[in-house]
This record gives sequence, C-alpha cells and structure tokens, in this order.
Amino acid sequence: MYPISVCIIAKNEEKNIEKCLTAIKPYGYEIIVVDTGSTDRTKEIAAGYADKLLDFAWINDFSAARNYSVSQASNDYILYLDCDEVLLPMDPEEVDRAIRLHPDEVGMIAMNNHYTSNGTDAVYQDYLGRLFNRKLYHFESPIHEQITNNLSGMNYGTYKLPILTDHIGYNGTPEELRAKVERNNALLFHELEKDPENPYLFFQIGQSYNMIYDYENSYRYYGKALCYDVNPEEEWVQMMMIAYANALLHTGREADALQLEAVYDAFATTADFFCIMGQIYLANGQYIKAMMEFVKAIHCPIAREVGTNSFIPTYNIGLINEMMGEKEAALTHYRNCGNFPMALEKVKELTE
Repeated sequence: MYPISVCIIAKNEEKNIEKCLTAIKPYGYEIIVVDTGSTDRTKEIAAGYADKLLDFAWINDFSAARNYSVSQASNDYILYLDCDEVLLPMDPEEVDRAIRLHPDEVGMIAMNNHYTSNGTDAVYQDYLGRLFNRKLYHFESPIHEQITNNLSGMNYGTYKLPILTDHIGYNGTPEELRAKVERNNALLFHELEKDPENPYLFFQIGQSYNMIYDYENSYRYYGKALCYDVNPEEEWVQMMMIAYANALLHTGREADALQLEAVYDAFATTADFFCIMGQIYLANGQYIKAMMEFVKAIHCPIAREVGTNSFIPTYNIGLINEMMGEKEAALTHYRNCGNFPMALEKVKELTE
C-alpha cells in the first residue's frame, strides 16, 4: 500500500483535536501535527496521538504552515485535514486502489459541513482536494490555501477518493465564529489589496460574513464577486449564487431576488437552487411558481444540502397549502417531513 502521512496544523484546538486524531489512528497512517502557537491543551492532547509534534511560528500564512508540515512528513503521499474534521469509517485498501489509478493527480474527499439551519443540524456536502504527492504539489495563498502543481499551477487532474469526513467547525459558539471571521477577513482583505479584481476573494469574504449571519455584508461581497465573469459550472460559483439569494431574502430584497430568473438556466442543476428559487417566489407571493420549484427540487437527484430534495421542499409545499387554506393537504406534507422540527411544530399547531 502507498504509505500516507496525515498533516494537520493546529492552534487552540483542544475542543476538537482529540476527535480528529482518534479517527485517524486506527489506519496506521503517520500523523504530523504542527502547532502554530496554542495556549490551551492542544499540544498536550496531540502528543498522545502524533508521530511528530512540531512548532511553527505563525506568520499569518496558512500555506507556509501547511508546507512546513508537509516537509516534515516521512512519506510522499500527503492527506491534509483540519482539527475540526473527523474521518468517518473507510476502507484503506479502496483508498490505496484509487491512488494507484491516479498517482499524479489530486484526490478529492467528500466533506459533510455541519451547521445549524431551520432549527436543526443541516449538512452541506462538497468535495475538496486533500491528498497529493508532495513531489508534485505544494500550497499557495496565505488564506483558503490552494493545492498547486509545481509545474502547471492550478491546472491538474483530480479524482474522487472513498473518504468521507464530518466538518464541525461551523458549529462553534458565536464568540468562536466571530473570532474566526475576524482572523480570516484580516488575511482576505490583505490579499484583496494585492489582487483587487479577484472574485474568489470577494466570495470568501462573503462566506465569512455569512458564517456569523451578517447578511448585509455577505450580500455586499457576494454581489461584488458576481460583477465579474464567473463560471457557473464551478462549485464555488454555484454555492455563491444560492448564498447570495439567501442574503437577498434575509435583507428584505426579495423583489431584487427575482432578477435571478435571468440566470436560471445556468444554475438549475441542483435541488438547492430549485429550493432557493421556490423561496424567492414564495417571498414575492407567487405561490404557484414557488410550488413548481419545490416539486422540481423533490425530483432532483443532486442535492448538496441534506434535505433540499426531500423534507425542505416538502415542508414548503405544506406551507403553501396552509397559506391557501388547504389544511388537510398541508398536514399531509408536514407529516411527510419526518423529524424535521419545523414540520413537527406545524403538525402540533394544526392538530391542537
């Protein structure tokens, strides 16, 4: 089997790091933990699991810290994780088989991003490049670091690995999330000074504000990114369009949100998009159009957020029926939502 080193950088992660390292340990991979200045028990906990526990002076550059961790590994194949990511059970032989088929490409892992939405644990799944041969690749960019090919830059092949992780970093306390946003945005704004026409930087700033429900600022920076000629086929652009629409709705700009009809065909590929269009029509009192979008969502096989092709559109169809005075139809749809908290509340409200 290909020997793999798992490289992790950490700072004040005593809350998460043990879960992260415990999940890695059974597979026998080398574990490299690089601490960038913890003042809590992070290093003490990591010492019980890491094959190498090292220090790196923080210089406001995630890529520098990651490249250092990679340089200290004993193996060429690197899997990098964050402390708030937990490997779910996997088959290491299947991982090895995938690497053998794609030895020079970047392996993508699936990530369940957990956050609170609609009163429940919401999950948005995406794929991120996380495994590579260090002879061929390195990290670039001080914030939201990118795997970069030594010869071709960002132009390289990728493949999907049979690896799934839980990412719990979005479920911190308001104070923890705000501190993370302030740290990230300080770096992002610094990068923006050097590259003021980069839509991806505007997107990431919008994401930061979105994390703390600052919808006015997320609307502002998503809007700046969308002023550029971005490719709707790229996953970050699809994610941004949905988040932008959500920010419009949360800031009382539901009429402006109808302008997304102009790009409908370019983005109508996921249940997530059908759901947000349904929300837009619903907010504008266009109930029949909203109903049609939610029905499309239910029948769409591609759903990045768990529930966007099941209980979320079903709940909204129930809501529309209730608003139109169809109580029994509404109850039927609410009951078809399973344990979705908002639907359970509606069933209780309508049957008492």
